[in-house]
Amino acid sequence: MQSNESQLTPILAKCNCLLFDFDGTLAPNLDLPDMRKQVIVMCNAYQVPDAVYSGLYIVEVIEAAKKHLVTKDPEQAEEFSQNAHQLIRSIELNEASKTNPFTWVEDLLVSLRSRSIKLGVVTRNCREGVLCVFPQLQEYVDCLIARDDTRYLKPDIRHLKTALEKMGTNSKKSAMIGDGALDMVVGKKLGLKCIGVLTGNTTKDDLSLAGANLVINECKDILIST
Repeated sequence: MQSNESQLTPILAKCNCLLFDFDGTLAPNLDLPDMRKQVIVMCNAYQVPDAVYSGLYIVEVIEAAKKHLVTKDPEQAEEFSQNAHQLIRSIELNEASKTNPFTWVEDLLVSLRSRSIKLGVVTRNCREGVLCVFPQLQEYVDCLIARDDTRYLKPDIRHLKTALEKMGTNSKKSAMIGDGALDMVVGKKLGLKCIGVLTGNTTKDDLSLAGANLVINECKDILIST
């Protein structure tokens, strides 16, 4: 962690609120490709055509498959939805039980709050999984909006807007920090400064192409030693 003599990277100089992704940003990444594969296996078991969910994120795959099934058999559609959501939740909780936040996270969050910066976490992970990885998270941040806290998930801008509204600030004074292209895309849509981090699975080039104003190795690098 940086020394006490540090300052925020210039791009954040006018920000009073920082929104963080969680998985891959404040803690190691889940194996999302494998999770998606397991959901696809379930889709196949329910005879949902590939074209229904091609190119979609995991939760959106489930929603699209349910919408397809409901026209034929509403009970089966509901059964599929419940089973699929239980599947991804069980995977998340299993992985969470073996995962810890990055070692520098608590020091970073303390340092940021000491500067009167509001902090939020906006994640597509389930709340229980996030708090299993980082039980004290809510002692360090002002807002946590996980998958089960909202109907609208990134890349829907309402996921981020909900967090900003809860913290009484706006996009002009805020930034999005995350490891995924999705984080950069949704942050840009809302007019936030966007910082990409390389602690996930996305390359510097891909983060830049998605709209990152700055790409750093890890979140703690938003503090620059002076």
